[in-house]
Amino acid sequence: MSTAIRVSRAAWQTLKELSARMGEPMQAIVDKAVEEYRRKVFLEEANKAYARLREDHKAWQEELEERMIWDRALADDLKDEKQ
Repeated sequence: MSTAIRVSRAAWQTLKELSARMGEPMQAIVDKAVEEYRRKVFLEEANKAYARLREDHKAWQEELEERMIWDRALADDLKDEKQ
């Protein structure tokens, strides 16, 4: 499925130049740009959530304790493989 969107003349010109240089359709370039932007927004939101978690001292301590539990569980699994 596809649909039309409006872009500025500058964005269209950039897409046209990238399309010619990369040998890809403009739609493929737009798709890649949107996916890259989606990932960027996801990581920014995850970083903000992580920062909020660290600011909550009780929740952060619980996080650290859970990490230690997981680290021990992973280490146990590795120890079992060596035997």
